[in-house]
Amino acid sequence: MHDMSNQKGGGGKSIAAFVLGVIGVVAWCIPLIGLPITLTGLVLGIVSLNKPSPNRSFGIAGVVLNAVFLILTIVNSAIGAYLGATGQLDF
Repeated sequence: MHDMSNQKGGGGKSIAAFVLGVIGVVAWCIPLIGLPITLTGLVLGIVSLNKPSPNRSFGIAGVVLNAVFLILTIVNSAIGAYLGATGQLDF
């Protein structure tokens, strides 16, 4: 067991960043949902890395997942905007 009496902050934020990153795996398909989820997860992950935490690996994984799926969300959004603007998008 770890003695967490001397460790402060960041633990819940790093786990939340990881969870949002996992949700971002599916949410990037719909940019209106993926963008706020991955942005929030990325911010929480970066903030959690600035504080010592027993869950630091979750914070790192959350930053990586959210960064990758934020890029995919932006690319998906740009492709959708291009297809919509050129009339190639059929519903």
